[in-house]
Amino acid sequence: MYKIIKRLFDIILGIIGCIILIPILLLVKISYLLSGDHESIFFVQKRIGIKGKEFNFYKFRSMVPNADEILFKLLREDKEAAAEYKKFKKLKKDPRITPVGKILRRTSLDELPQFINVLNGTMSLIGNRPYLPREKQDMGEAFDEIVKTKPGITGYWQVSGKANSSFEKRLEMESEYSNNASMLLDLKIFFKTFGAVLFGHGAE
Repeated sequence: MYKIIKRLFDIILGIIGCIILIPILLLVKISYLLSGDHESIFFVQKRIGIKGKEFNFYKFRSMVPNADEILFKLLREDKEAAAEYKKFKKLKKDPRITPVGKILRRTSLDELPQFINVLNGTMSLIGNRPYLPREKQDMGEAFDEIVKTKPGITGYWQVSGKANSSFEKRLEMESEYSNNASMLLDLKIFFKTFGAVLFGHGAE
């Protein structure tokens, strides 16, 4: 019953999210054009979904078009950045983020295209982080626990107040979510996320 209710909830919110996406899409495109950036405003990437199956993940692009090339070059040349990325799988001061991207991230608007994933069933509103295929080898035993559930736009780790926790701690928390997922837990995460976005605390 939980899975049926969750899917119905996802479909309803997926439709609403996609409707809201249309005018935001136009504003983001205009903002990028005004900044001299004529590349696609969408960022499409392979991510790991339920049962370990890969899917196309959608976001508004918040980084420069050749972000991966810049990251790999930075990690090769900057030992401190490499150590930070190894521990957290992100960089606090990421040179790849565009001025428009900073606003998108601060307001969490970069996440809106993920409602396409929610509507097509590859993601849920509430779930674990959609991990990169290259992160699988670092996930260890947690991989099998995490892929029991669909990845989500928001989740237990994101609303925990531990955004700066290590990658290992994140895996531990997300394994806990997969093993204890319920409608009550999803509702708690939903209202915490709503509060965070309402008061302007966007994802890092």
